[in-house]
This record gives sequence, C-alpha cells and structure tokens, in this order.
Amino acid sequence: MRFVLRCKPGEHGERRERVAIVGAGPAGLYAAGYLRCRGFRVTVYDQNPEPGGFLIFGVLDIHIDKNGVRKGIEELRQMGVEFRQETRVGRDVMLGDLIKEYDAVLIATGTWRSRRLRIPGSEQEGVLPAMEWIVGYHMWRYGYRAERPPVGRRVVVVGGGLTAVDTVHVAKWLGAEEIHLVYRRTRRYAPAGEKGFREAEEAGAIVHELVTPVEYLGSGGRVAAVRLQRMRLVEQPGEKRPRPVPVPGEYITIEADMVLEAVGLIPTPPFNGGDYGIRLRSNGTIDVDEYKRTTREPVFAAGDVAHGPSLIGPAMKSGLEAAEAIEKYLNGEIGWRTDV
Repeated sequence: MRFVLRCKPGEHGERRERVAIVGAGPAGLYAAGYLRCRGFRVTVYDQNPEPGGFLIFGVLDIHIDKNGVRKGIEELRQMGVEFRQETRVGRDVMLGDLIKEYDAVLIATGTWRSRRLRIPGSEQEGVLPAMEWIVGYHMWRYGYRAERPPVGRRVVVVGGGLTAVDTVHVAKWLGAEEIHLVYRRTRRYAPAGEKGFREAEEAGAIVHELVTPVEYLGSGGRVAAVRLQRMRLVEQPGEKRPRPVPVPGEYITIEADMVLEAVGLIPTPPFNGGDYGIRLRSNGTIDVDEYKRTTREPVFAAGDVAHGPSLIGPAMKSGLEAAEAIEKYLNGEIGWRTDV
C-alpha cells in the first residue's frame, strides 16, 4: 500500500517548515506522504510500537496486506519522514509543546476506545471491549506483548459492524468452542451487511438477530450468561433504518464465559476538550472547518478523530485533504478560520 501520490524525488525542493503529525494511521500516513513530497520536514508521533494504526493493529490480515502497508511505511522513511514510535502525545510529549515547536500540527489519532453498553453486570470479569481486545491480539501476534489475549469457551459478541465480525474470527482462531453474535436489528440493516453476517456464520458463529443485552449474569464475579431482550423494528420518519424497540416481557438467556462488546468506537484526541483552545463537538470529534482547521492555530485534524468512525478510504482522503490545506496555509494562500 502506497502513501505517496504524484511525487518525484526532489521535484518540489526542500522547505524549512516543520510539520508534526500525531497518529500513524491511514489519515496521518497519507498526510505525511503528501507533505514530505512537497518538501516539508515531517515528524510523525505515534503511541504504538510500529506505524500503521488500525491498518496494522485493528484490521485483520484477511482484509488487508500488512506487508504492503509496511512497505509503504518504509517508502515514507526513505523519503525522510521521521517516525517517533511509542510516544503518546498527552503523556510522553504534550500537544502544547508541539504547537510551539512546529509550523503546523495535524492531529490524526483516530478512534481507539470502544463505546460500552454499561448495563447491569458490565463490571464483571470476562466482559471486554472488542476493539481493544483485537488490538491486544495483534500486539501479541506480532511479538509486542508476551501474553496471549484471553478467550472464553463460550463467547458472546455484541454488535452488527465489521468489528463484531472480526471479533468472531479472532475468537475462533484463539480457540473459542462456541460463539454467538447478537445484534439488535436484522442483518439487512447491519453496518457489516448480509455479507459480513454470512462470514461470521461461516467462521462458526451462531447469529441472533433482533435481540439486545440487558444484563450480564454472573457467578463469583465472572460473567456466566447474557440476558437478551427481544426487539422489533419500527419505521421512523426521516430515518434510514427502522428503530429497534423492546418487545415487552420477551427475553432469552445465553450462557457465556466471555462477552466482547463491539457497539461503536469513540474518538480519541490527544487532549481534553477545550485544552489549548481546541473545541470538540458533542460527539467527541474535533471541531474542524472545510480546510480541516481546528479552533487553535496552527492545529489541523483529520481522519476519524475529526469525522467519526469510518472505513480506511475516507480516513485516507481526509488526511490528504488536510495535508493540502496545510500546504496552502504554510504558503500563505489561506489564513486561519474566523469563527473562533
């Protein structure tokens, strides 16, 4: 996978301006390739042991060529992009220091935290966020962690997106004997689509549609079963998908010694909302305008941390657009937004 577009070595000359990119996922890598191609000095700060973000640690090998991703990253290194791995902005280095040190900063930190259901019993051992569990699997598989991620004998995966389907695959690979995929709508309306649900079934999952967890039942502090409420779909004016509503009094229970919740991801900016004068929207994404400018000069933001969870393609496109805007800003072609 290449992260450099329309570039010939040396065609744009060397620039004195320095750009810091926070996050080495698809948005950050595409931005780094564009800006280095234009001659800017680019440093990428990333919390993980190797660059790639979700391309390496979130997406399964069955979906993407990891060797191709690594070759693309090596091409960036050879062009002069500097990578500072295992460096978490907000802990190891502060965003304010980057703002002072660099001519422009691009935040592309993605969505590295899972949304949680917070239903009764959620605090019990064996109830885990799916994406963090998948990341842990990749960390172990690539030799960055010694401990193999835990897996239950009977696993319930909650959700209807691609992360839920991938969780089924990993649970099977790690040795789960029985896997249940539960979703509050039908597969027709699932983000993973009917194809994703077929893949989950082919991987060995038992699919339960029109159910949602209402309680995790436990024994000795560990999850032992999932109580599910039956749902029905109700069409809502102006909404693309029908809304799931509970069917009163109708429940089923599935035994489980592990539950993996894949019910959405939360943006993870490297600061608290309002810090450094950078505003967040109500959904946790960074407030940016059409040029990916935040409410603090000279900080830009791109990818999922700016527009919410998405697929790889939109994240890459967002990073490229941000890089083009940074070039215009450093060339003096655009100023800063005036609504702050």
